[in-house]
Amino acid sequence: MKANLRHCAQMMLALMVVMVSATVQADRKLLDQVVAVVNDDVILQSELEARINTITGRLRAQGTGLPPRDILEERVLEQLISESIQLQMADRAGMRISDNELNETLASIAQRNNMTLAQFEQQLVQEGVTYREAREQIRNEMITSRVQQRQVGNRVRVTDREVENYLAAMEGQGRSNAEYELVHILIEVNDFNDEEEVSAAREKVEQLREEIAEGRDFRSVAVAESDASNALDGGNMGWRAENQLPSLVADVVPDLETGTVSPVLRNSSGFHLVMVMDRRGGDKAQFIEQSKVRHILVRTSETVSEAQAEATIRDLYQQIDNGADFAVIAREHSDDPVSGSDGGNLGWVSPGQMVPEFEQAMMEADVGELKGPFRSQFGWHILQVQDRRQQDISSDVRESEARQAIYRRKFDTELQNWLREIRDEAFIEFKSGYGADSES
Repeated sequence: MKANLRHCAQMMLALMVVMVSATVQADRKLLDQVVAVVNDDVILQSELEARINTITGRLRAQGTGLPPRDILEERVLEQLISESIQLQMADRAGMRISDNELNETLASIAQRNNMTLAQFEQQLVQEGVTYREAREQIRNEMITSRVQQRQVGNRVRVTDREVENYLAAMEGQGRSNAEYELVHILIEVNDFNDEEEVSAAREKVEQLREEIAEGRDFRSVAVAESDASNALDGGNMGWRAENQLPSLVADVVPDLETGTVSPVLRNSSGFHLVMVMDRRGGDKAQFIEQSKVRHILVRTSETVSEAQAEATIRDLYQQIDNGADFAVIAREHSDDPVSGSDGGNLGWVSPGQMVPEFEQAMMEADVGELKGPFRSQFGWHILQVQDRRQQDISSDVRESEARQAIYRRKFDTELQNWLREIRDEAFIEFKSGYGADSES
């Protein structure tokens, strides 16, 4: 009798183990069910949930309201699809991000936020994200950024004439060096020849503008409604200098009061709204210290050993120190053919122009002092700083910023087009309950 009871108990226990195991497996299967097939990749329910948690934590930390769950889920799934397509492109091209490069990026992010890595990790935990998840997400973002630079950057060209016209327009409009923190919403129009689509998009953006003007949070609207690639970041465009504003908003932003939504704007991508969250700075000259330098270089070669090169430069130094003419010695002995033919003259040199060893010696030298010998990757040098001056480089900076602004404006437009192209060309199959339950 006791043996039968023991046997029954064992059978019941075994049955319970099987049932628990089956339940766990069912839960795991449910958690990791495929929600979409993207070319040769799949997106799992667990990936979708993890990304939703990450974005939800970040938006809550920013104080940005969340859209309804179904809208957030749809937008995050589209983000994962776009990311999957780009990561597959990167994999085929052999693009990789090393652990060392990733660690440096994470340290840089922490530093920009005035945190140690440990504090950064703790902040992620508070937002509901593990450090491991954050590492992989940042790695993926770095890879997709490189894919975009390679694929889209090749489409963008900035001419000197465009820079000249840009600067002339800026000068004519009296633009300043003020900076603006911007947020943005795009309601996309795929075909402006489709009057019904254009009318629906215009009606939607005007409705959103009215809601924002009445107090609805701009960032929350961006998360829920914007078609721009930065929608899930609350439409954040970051800080933009006035001379780097996209042409679409360049005439609007300087006169827009902080916290006020712009009028509806239109370009080839669709209808836009923008808001200035903060502003800073203004006009100011930018000065750097330049040094007028001349030098003599002795290189090593197949016929000149390291020891011979060093001995030669030391002998030349001694000759000049004893009264020989620097320019004459440079013309006769320098292995830098360009400066050597001009008596060693390098002209006015700005910080960052020279290799570190040369720059250090240059900055340490007093005016008129003979400095060296010292070694760089090019060979052995002696140098002399003939003069120093404070130089206003505002015009050079303005030209560089203008070129960057034009490039960035063109890049943003091309990126939006390219993302739409690769989405249209990809094979995408949504599983039951997700997306359009169809293939594209």
